[in-house]
Amino acid sequence: MSELFDRIDALVASRSVLPPPAERKRLRQAHGLTLDEVAAALDVRRATVSGWESGKTEPRPPEREAYARLLGKLAELYPADTNVAPPAEGTAVPGTFGGASASAPQALPTDAAHEAAAMTTKQNTQPRPAHDSVPSTAAPRPARATTAPSTSRHPGAKKAAPAAALTGTDPRFANGPLAVVDVEDGQVLAYCTGGLVLDVPAKSLAALVDWTLAEARLGQPKLSGPGKDADPLLVLTQAALERYGLPTTLTEEERLAGRIPEGHKAVKQLARAQWKLTKRGFGPWARIYRPATGSERACVQLCIPSWNALDARHWGEAGQLPPAELARVLGVYASRVMTPRGSTAVTGLELMTALHPPTRASEPDADGKRHSEHNPGSLGKDAIDPMNWPPCEVPDGHPVLKDLPRFHVRGPGEKLFEEAYDWARPMTDGECMLRHLVGIDVNMAFAAGANGLTVGLGEATHVKAPAFDPKLPGSWLVDLSHIDLSRVKVGKEWVELDGSLLPSPFTPTGERPEGPAWYATPSVAYAAELGYEVRPIEAYVRHESGRYLDGWYQRLRDAYLATMADLGVGVDLAPADFLTTMDGYRARDPELAIVVSAIKATVKGGLGKLRERPRGEGWKPGQPWRALSRPTWRPDIRAAVISRTRTNLHRKIVKHAAFTGQYPVAVLSDCVVYAAGGTSPLDFLPYREGKPLPGGFKLGINPGLVKHEGTQSVLWGEEVRERFDAPELNLARYIKDGTVTDADSGE
Repeated sequence: MSELFDRIDALVASRSVLPPPAERKRLRQAHGLTLDEVAAALDVRRATVSGWESGKTEPRPPEREAYARLLGKLAELYPADTNVAPPAEGTAVPGTFGGASASAPQALPTDAAHEAAAMTTKQNTQPRPAHDSVPSTAAPRPARATTAPSTSRHPGAKKAAPAAALTGTDPRFANGPLAVVDVEDGQVLAYCTGGLVLDVPAKSLAALVDWTLAEARLGQPKLSGPGKDADPLLVLTQAALERYGLPTTLTEEERLAGRIPEGHKAVKQLARAQWKLTKRGFGPWARIYRPATGSERACVQLCIPSWNALDARHWGEAGQLPPAELARVLGVYASRVMTPRGSTAVTGLELMTALHPPTRASEPDADGKRHSEHNPGSLGKDAIDPMNWPPCEVPDGHPVLKDLPRFHVRGPGEKLFEEAYDWARPMTDGECMLRHLVGIDVNMAFAAGANGLTVGLGEATHVKAPAFDPKLPGSWLVDLSHIDLSRVKVGKEWVELDGSLLPSPFTPTGERPEGPAWYATPSVAYAAELGYEVRPIEAYVRHESGRYLDGWYQRLRDAYLATMADLGVGVDLAPADFLTTMDGYRARDPELAIVVSAIKATVKGGLGKLRERPRGEGWKPGQPWRALSRPTWRPDIRAAVISRTRTNLHRKIVKHAAFTGQYPVAVLSDCVVYAAGGTSPLDFLPYREGKPLPGGFKLGINPGLVKHEGTQSVLWGEEVRERFDAPELNLARYIKDGTVTDADSGE
């Protein structure tokens, strides 16, 4: 009889009542439990508990009774607030990933569609974040309906109706743009965005590629009408590398080559299966493809963190994150920027092309057929002939300079040298009497410099003694040495300044020009704005022009603002509140802080790629290198953005000096240091009733506004300069944490 009663008890326990999935997660987080702790207590895997909380699966005996008991105890400790109806999963929250506001981008249409589809199912089958340390205001990952094929991690679970069937969304990308492939307990798993985990049946690397294209439903919709959908991205952990016969780390020789040898067994295996690799081979960012047939692409990209695919300078500790967390970081970046195509620099450049594809389909001809034609506003599909580049715009070693003497050094009259600031000066006696040095940093300075900038789209035309036209992009040989910063126009009025305390806006060193030099259009336009006549000697101008970078800027701006909003930093904060909110913002969600860093690196890296230099491969000066064959090899556009960024900063410095009599002590790129009586930017920025100086520095998170970079004492600055006997050591380089090493000082 006792055995019979035990069976009855077990039968009752098998139907233990459980709270809804969202409540399960709330109760766990309310008690400060992690997924790993719950999994260990119940003797199940972490992904299993995550599936229970997402509603993707339901626990079965004997774990169900124990799980119900745990939740019951927690419910007694943390009863739900019955007076407030909880928002539906995926409901838009101002400033967060799920919502759209004036300052934050909208989520991709597919995300909203999947959320709507999941909400229509009888059972909440919407996968929720597997990450358990995110505060309630942090960015929820894109919600996905459980539309996995037979490879679903839990094939016995009930499945929602396919999202595409309910919303009309393309089902190819139902599981997100990417997956992190890992091996747990002998099973290969693919961690997708939104908490979804798929079983991977592939036994070989070639089979993994086949499975990805045939069943995984990974990818991302194109960003522009004439563009192409993003290929699926697989991120391989070290365990996955071992499973598929790849080295977990590269040898020194392989690292320098950027790839494993062509004779490696994994490469041969792909070749036998008729898969191809791009010219860069099987490296940290490998692309595996078959030639396209018609409009159908067959391409999968691999990202291998242990081969340094995720550079720590830009991605921080992302490469060491667990699979679910790494999928979250890369998934947020992919949704807001684009699916990574390589380094942040490569992705920044690819984003330009994705937003402005070089070609589009023509109108139907007489036979009803469409043809490929130039897409207006793009850089075209063909690169500029290397020998048609203006000599002043190209870097040393370019083919157009092959006839120069071998050790010839080009001066300002031969070379366009638009670079970011690196300027500093000794402090005055009055500044030394103050107690602090306060650094402010311009948010997304180079992105802001690209916004609204008219750039050339085609080849340049050489003209002699032209009249300067500020609306015409190009490079101008002009003498600006006569411009005296002691007397300049600010708006419509002339003002007197101490020009010896100001950097020149026309050189990166801040030194006054000594004669004719090449400048991009924004630099010459700023000279005219300061009230001085400019007479170019010659120029290379581009009559075909447009605001090519506007869409690029807007997408990166929106990605940055949305992620900062998720970290609690909004666009409408009062100055003091903004400074307080920025203090320690990265610690609120270290994973989203990684995304912020990657977005910033995408801006700078993408612009740097416009003038990519040779990267080994046996290159010799005077020979072309691979990057020259790209339509996006455009050093003139890079120069124009840097020129505009530098003059934008100088304009604010001049306005500030004219109004307050305060001058910068040091400027490094987008960071400016002032001597002040207090430790806060508010101790020297001229706010009146909460309003900043028009045209001057303004605290805020928007690109072009400034944040607090760091504060050190004046005594620290003087001691550092005396220690290295360098009265003009650039203190802006060390203002953040005050650390200076002998290597930094050049000794």
